[in-house]
Amino acid sequence: MNMYAEILVEIKSKHTDKTFTYHIPEYLVSDVLIGKRVVVPFGRQTLEGYVLNILDHSDIDTKDLIEVLDEEPVLNEEMLDLGREMSRLTLSSLSACYGAMLPKALKAKHGTQINKKYITFLKLTKSKEDILDNVSSSSQKDVINLFEDNLPLKKTIANKVSASSVKTLLKKGYLIEVEEEEYRYQLKKEEQEEEKILNPEQQEAVDAIVSSFESSNTFLLHGVTGSGKTEVYLQVIKKVLEQEKTALVLVPEISLTPQLVARFNKRFPGIIAVLHSGLSDAERYDEWRKILKGEASIVIGARSAVFSPLKNIGVIIIDEEHSESYKQENNPRYHATLMAKIRSNTHHCPLVLGSATPTLSTMARALKKRYIYLPLTKRANDAILPNIEIVDMAEEVKNRHPILSRELECKIIEKLNKNEQVMLLLNRRGHSTTITCSSCGFTYRCPHCDITLTYHKSSKNLRCHYCGYTKYIDEYCPKCHEKALNYYGLGTEKLEEFIENAFPRARVIRMDADATTRKGMYEKITTDFYEHKYDILLGTQMISKGLDFPNVTLVGILNADASLNIPDYRSNERTYALLSQASGRAGRNKTPGEVILQTFYPDNFILKCVKENDYMKFFKYEMNIRKTLKYPPFYFLTILKIKSKDYKEASNEAKKAKEFLESKLDKTSIILGPATASMFVVNNVYHFELLIKYRFDENLIPTLKELDELILLNSKVQLDIDFLD
Repeated sequence: MNMYAEILVEIKSKHTDKTFTYHIPEYLVSDVLIGKRVVVPFGRQTLEGYVLNILDHSDIDTKDLIEVLDEEPVLNEEMLDLGREMSRLTLSSLSACYGAMLPKALKAKHGTQINKKYITFLKLTKSKEDILDNVSSSSQKDVINLFEDNLPLKKTIANKVSASSVKTLLKKGYLIEVEEEEYRYQLKKEEQEEEKILNPEQQEAVDAIVSSFESSNTFLLHGVTGSGKTEVYLQVIKKVLEQEKTALVLVPEISLTPQLVARFNKRFPGIIAVLHSGLSDAERYDEWRKILKGEASIVIGARSAVFSPLKNIGVIIIDEEHSESYKQENNPRYHATLMAKIRSNTHHCPLVLGSATPTLSTMARALKKRYIYLPLTKRANDAILPNIEIVDMAEEVKNRHPILSRELECKIIEKLNKNEQVMLLLNRRGHSTTITCSSCGFTYRCPHCDITLTYHKSSKNLRCHYCGYTKYIDEYCPKCHEKALNYYGLGTEKLEEFIENAFPRARVIRMDADATTRKGMYEKITTDFYEHKYDILLGTQMISKGLDFPNVTLVGILNADASLNIPDYRSNERTYALLSQASGRAGRNKTPGEVILQTFYPDNFILKCVKENDYMKFFKYEMNIRKTLKYPPFYFLTILKIKSKDYKEASNEAKKAKEFLESKLDKTSIILGPATASMFVVNNVYHFELLIKYRFDENLIPTLKELDELILLNSKVQLDIDFLD
């Protein structure tokens, strides 16, 4: 009997986002299963693809499937359904959705080959005592004595004692060699940590979540910084494990992972898998298979870990739920929280969203009782919230203190004298943001994007943070050849240089995207600072969230108002979250903390809310603005980006897109644009935007699908669709 398979081939084209039918050769019939990757002929190419269905007949002529790549399916039934739902919600191709769910080694992409790592072990063929009675050589006895409780021993360890003795013992039959797979990512063995005693609010939160096991309720754990949210997670997960279920924990930044993983590993050793972009492709492959084989009961990871192949999930936790990094910025533009909610419904398990500064949409849902609200209003260990002071930099600049205010400088000296630690936040990497010639006025700009180049002194390069263009710089202006270049703007590199000169006895470390390019640097920097090998940690927003350093008593925030000027309806929300989270790093132990906010707008309402640590005051203020301007959570938003290397093509297609939308969408929907994007030219591509505001419009998805298909007919233009909450 002939069998056939419907294969979704991996090819980057929306035109081919459909299955193709192939005949299964008789010798492969038993190997072909739904969810496995296979190799198939496709035109003149040979491509990989996913098996989505198996048929017992076909009405068309088919080619033979060539090869089956997997022993077990890489996509189980839940993941296949989740990919289909992601494709529907994001209007992305199904192959792109499945590709986003898998580690590189398991994507359907021909040529990707990552091997398993095997280690040779030695095993005793008799009891240790019997062998010792039968060998006379002292070096052979030394090898046998390495074995503990007759357990296998790595051959490399035995060889260090005596490789020749190992060889002899193998020949005599006292030892045999066995090969076992070893996972490349190994967590350090930690001293087990005892449970902490919960305060009444924490206990109430744990009880509420545990009582919702077997339901798909969503909880908002709204706890001030340092309120002990992690301990709540740990004790909930303990209850989950007691029911022989699994737990999924998402964190927003790679920099948070080492501290959180170490904490979890102390409580639950040997059952944790870690998934984030800081791992090598081979390590991610191993961790994924560890989860697939049921060897990990807890998965901790960044955004894409939401797709980990965990079975029987008992709870899903999203820490720092307000973070922008939970949203994928390129296709498929999924939000990890929405994917987690779908998995929560599938597994009938609670979803816990934790944050000191929840998004406005999340808080609005909690207040409407769509989410269950769990407040933590006090810091754990009776620590008090830090005192926050706002400093007017207009006055400081007049007094020649353009980088550090006199107040912040004095506070740093005071903390260093007390052997306490300091954190400085400047949310701009690099050395200088603009380089201009004072002789002829020339300014270095990216030749491919509409932006100035950022100077990175450590590499003596100018770099575009949008397209990656890099240019070496020397001391002379390329236009007039005068030695008259001026370096303007402040980045973390220049701040590091300034701090090292201003406080020569202080040990300073920088943490930003440039300082953490090498593998393991996140963990090294956070561990070293925790162990007080450094006195001052400075960095971008990656130091602002979730990190817990008990000896930090001062946080200085430079350019506190910078993000308020970004043309985005979420700029107030993002600024409040960033400043509150950064402030929360101070005074997490018994020593009171202090925070200095440096700004040119000391009377700004958002900054005053941060100073008063009053989230609800900020929430009410911002919700009034959102309601008036018809922004989320009162309206949904969808942004359409029309892109092309040809300005006229992009402009004309954007105008036609608006006319099409106006003819199809509900009259209550608001269509704004087309307008040039805030970054109009990126990598020689012109960007136009249309903004759709709507409440309920059943025509939206079908209309956008139709528009996408129409724009596909113009090969010079690309449409990106981004659904915002």
